[in-house]
Amino acid sequence: MIQTIRNAWKVPELRGKLMFTVFALLIFRVGAAVPVPFIDTQMLSQYITSQSASIFSLLNVMSGDAFAQATVFALSIQPYINSSIIIQLLTIAIPALERLQKEGGEEGKKKITAITRYATVAIALLQAFGYYTMIRVGSNGTSFLSAQGVWPAIVIIAAFVAGSAFVMWLGEQITEFGIGNGISIILFAGIIARVPSMVYGIYAGVLNWMNGSDPKSVMVLHPAFILLIVAGMLLLVAFIVFMDNSERRIPVQYAKRVVGRKMYGGQSSHLPIKVNMSGVLPIIFAQSIASIPATIGMFVPSATQEGTGWNTFLTIFDSRGWVYSIVYFLLIVLFSYFYNTIQFNPVEVANNLKKNGGFVPGFRPGKPTSDFLSKVISRITMFGALYLAVVALLPTIVGNIMLLAGSSAGTSLAIGGTSVIIVVGVALETVKALEAQLMMRHYKGFLE
Repeated sequence: MIQTIRNAWKVPELRGKLMFTVFALLIFRVGAAVPVPFIDTQMLSQYITSQSASIFSLLNVMSGDAFAQATVFALSIQPYINSSIIIQLLTIAIPALERLQKEGGEEGKKKITAITRYATVAIALLQAFGYYTMIRVGSNGTSFLSAQGVWPAIVIIAAFVAGSAFVMWLGEQITEFGIGNGISIILFAGIIARVPSMVYGIYAGVLNWMNGSDPKSVMVLHPAFILLIVAGMLLLVAFIVFMDNSERRIPVQYAKRVVGRKMYGGQSSHLPIKVNMSGVLPIIFAQSIASIPATIGMFVPSATQEGTGWNTFLTIFDSRGWVYSIVYFLLIVLFSYFYNTIQFNPVEVANNLKKNGGFVPGFRPGKPTSDFLSKVISRITMFGALYLAVVALLPTIVGNIMLLAGSSAGTSLAIGGTSVIIVVGVALETVKALEAQLMMRHYKGFLE
């Protein structure tokens, strides 16, 4: 990876793209540090940080702490991601959008992009209003607003929506003039921004252990245990890299055919099917749904009172409890199958192979090939879903082990399994984009 960046830096064109990407990320981080007026950010940050089981915790991780600080970029890129997913699902449900995507060509892509942008602004408006409502209601009746009234509400909501729209535009500029996918890189930058605070937390815990101020952490923060955690993180990254690059290659043979005086076909190829075809989306969907009870409980005053129905219900669905973990696991598997069904259509792939004179050895073209592909996809999806579920639940498992060891430190990890998958996946994707541009540059120079 480092060697690829060095080689890209030597090429003036790629060096300019790298500098543009770095400058765009710098603007993103500056905007993530500018607070919105009329909000008590200190109290709000303490409150959201304490709500580790709610959806606000996920939004805070993805925005690089901007959500907890109520900055201009508090909503970050989430409205655009939600909009893209919704439009992608609607293109399957609505025939007009499906025709526009498949048969519209370049003009159709532009219209889909415009629809996605409008949907982003609408979703950002809804999220901004909901965020403002949560800030206004506050915790136990204590509002996080420093000023009440219509004008502060308009300013706060408008600032959040404008910030989200600007981040969307910034991501598109990175995609066009920078390196890699701009949306993914902004998400990557937001997650990486939390690393220093995580390292400082571990460092402070070690100091407390050495000074004896936190006797409960003697076992967990022992140097050997810390080395074990670091080794485990490195193994986790290596495992994610391996799974991201894993694929099932189905052999495809093309029949020979004569066109005029030339013979075409006859060559062998393969159909690659990735093990983790759906990426991190099943985890995001599952976490959003599994955290709904805790999120609703944030707006119910009786949820904090011992013995009430809401308090008992939220205790059962605690993010470190086994009920939450089972529901989370099942939702990840369910959404993995759902998203892979949308992504890969065995009937369409089998028909395309048949039209181009291709076939899978041992299976007749048409329905037999489609049935075989469906069987393969079902098996691969199960492996991919189990991989995502294990990585997503690993922070919960480690946190529970720490609690059983008698430590009050490390009950929740700053970067969860979702974030690790995103960071590693974006890094691999960006390196591949750099290598592709270097290869294109090499062939261009050879031809000239």
